Amino acid sequence: MKQVFFVTATNTNIGKTYSCEIFLKKFAKDGKKVGYFKPIETGVVSKPEDGTKLLSITKKLNLDFNFTIDDIVPYQFSLPAAPFVAKKDKIIDIAFILKQIEKLLQSCDILILEGAGGLMVPIEKNYFIIDLISDISNKFNTKTILISPSNLGSINDTLLSQKALDNYNIKYDWYINLYKDKDSFQTTTLPFYKVYFDKLLFLEEMQG
Repeated sequence: MKQVFFVTATNTNIGKTYSCEIFLKKFAKDGKKVGYFKPIETGVVSKPEDGTKLLSITKKLNLDFNFTIDDIVPYQFSLPAAPFVAKKDKIIDIAFILKQIEKLLQSCDILILEGAGGLMVPIEKNYFIIDLISDISNKFNTKTILISPSNLGSINDTLLSQKALDNYNIKYDWYINLYKDKDSFQTTTLPFYKVYFDKLLFLEEMQG
C-alpha cells in the first residue's frame, strides 16, 4: 500500500529537511521506491534550496521519479515568513496540492512530504499546517512524523505539538533531533522524557 509521511516539527529550523533525507534513504534501503514533496517553500531567492537538494537525492534513490523542481515545490515565495504572509495575494490551492500528491504517488511507494515551520503556521487566516495534514490524512494513507529539538525549552514545544495532533486525531511518530544543547540535554531534558514517555526515538538512530 502506498503511504505518505508528513514531516513536521515543533517550530522552524528544527531539522525537517535533514529528517526527510534520513527517511528517504532509510526507506530506499528497505527496498521502497521513494518520492519527495514540499508543497510550500518560503525564503526562496533564486531556487528553493531545500526542495532542490532533496529532489536531487530522491532522483538518485528512485530513477522513476522524473519530476521537476516546480512539480516538487509548486509554491515558492521569496519572503522568509509563514506562507500566509509570504504569499501576499496569491492563492494556495489545497485541492491542487492533494492532486499533486496523487500524481507523485504514481511514481513511488512512499512519499515523504515536508511541511513549512510548525503545526500552527498559517497558510490562510483560519487554515494552518495542521489542517493541511488533516486533509491529506483524510484522503491518503498518512503517518505524521513530528521532529523535536534537544535544547532547553523543547519539552514545552513538544507537548504542545503533541496535544495539537491528538486534538486533531492525527496519528504520528515522534523523533528527537539531538543537535542543540547536546551536552546539557542529558541533565536538563532527558530525565523528564524518560519518566513521561514509554519510548524515545532519536533521528540519529535512523541513519544507516
